Amino acid sequence: MPDSLTRETTATSVVVLATTPACKLSSFDVTLLDRVTDQLATLPVREIQVVTPGGGLGADLRGVAKIARISTGAVAVLPADLVAHTEALALLLDHPARGSGALVSHDAATAPMRPPVRVEGGKIVAAGSSFHVVPEANATFRGVLKAGEADLGALADIAEELAELADTGKLGPVTPVEAVDLLLVGLVRSGVSVRAAGIGPLHADRVTGQHAADTAVARLAEVDEAKVRLDLSIKADDGFFATFFVSTWTRHLLKPSVRLNLAPNTVTGASIGMAALAALWFSEGSQAGRLAGALLFYLSFVLDCLDGQLARYTRTFSPLGAWADGMADRLKEYAVYVGLALGFAGTGIWQLAVAAMILQVVRHAIDQTYAGARTDAARVGAQWGRPARSLLESADGSRARGVLGIAQRLERDAIARWFKKSVVLPIGERTALIAVTAAGWNAKVTFLSLLCWGGVAALYQLAGRIARSAR
Repeated sequence: MPDSLTRETTATSVVVLATTPACKLSSFDVTLLDRVTDQLATLPVREIQVVTPGGGLGADLRGVAKIARISTGAVAVLPADLVAHTEALALLLDHPARGSGALVSHDAATAPMRPPVRVEGGKIVAAGSSFHVVPEANATFRGVLKAGEADLGALADIAEELAELADTGKLGPVTPVEAVDLLLVGLVRSGVSVRAAGIGPLHADRVTGQHAADTAVARLAEVDEAKVRLDLSIKADDGFFATFFVSTWTRHLLKPSVRLNLAPNTVTGASIGMAALAALWFSEGSQAGRLAGALLFYLSFVLDCLDGQLARYTRTFSPLGAWADGMADRLKEYAVYVGLALGFAGTGIWQLAVAAMILQVVRHAIDQTYAGARTDAARVGAQWGRPARSLLESADGSRARGVLGIAQRLERDAIARWFKKSVVLPIGERTALIAVTAAGWNAKVTFLSLLCWGGVAALYQLAGRIARSAR
């Protein structure tokens, strides 16, 4: 599909709330409102609508609701007192995904213009404001919120409900400054899946005075946006093996791949071909064949990582590409199982190969059914109209206990976090396990290792999913 058509179908309408005094501040002879609208003009947004002062918080929220109800695509809301890198805005507004999301910084340094949020699995599961508390907060909201097309009805309902509460004084002493914060609280509490778009070292700050505005604009020059774009293309939450044995050098292949005009799907196809060659060498059965197969399987995983990094760098990924990549991972791994079994001379190897394959299928089923159940629950909650939790509720969830609480506390320790990532035997660790055991020993050792480690991983995953579901 041509790039222009892709841009058109993923373009977002942007609502700029110019209802705070700070938006009129000038920095380097440009008002903050003009500055942010100029930045938006460089991004693939469908239209920019500026909401000007004229009725307080309730009027602002009703304006957002009206736009959400008539829009035919995603709608983003941001305040005009925002000073941000264009690249930071692009992380949300130039993202091919059509779902809802919010710009966050993964730190806990909250401030009046940086409300706390809690991020789990790349999603915002709790959001705060001046009177909404977030236990176990691990990030801050940076003022840019996007509602996907499927969630526009929820956004409109929430905006109207908040407007009514504001007009009747039930929200307390809140001002238009908190409009976007409250919309995020409402979306999260209504069960909408909100992606956490992390800004990394980029800046995105709301300001309240001239000195703060000048300082924030000056800070933008301290960051190399091109380098950050490259860094953010590398998954920050990847597994241990992928992080330290692949991504450390595949990042240097990104720009050459772009110059060669390689598409992510092309790299995925090369990865499949490399895995097929690995399976062929494994089926040969000799020590040299297993060594060659192990090297080719590792290179196949390298290309598998590169296609995702390339998709994120060029922002050309799609649901179809993600599905194809996931299917390719399964097919490549199972093809290697067949190759290893064919190359082993002993008996009983096919039973082990089939058992390892079944175990992986069960593990993927646990993950996929859990993700699907969460999505269905969110849709059911949104269909019933009222938020799952009251917008006036002062606490946003309770402290996790039991297995889930232990898992969250492990996240704070670097060694424990890497152990937690590795124990579930992700694709990178499986690749390393297969390559090392096949090259150093034989297929029987490979399958027994997969069954032992995979069995522990399945129990760990199952316990975690049960704990989260019960919560």
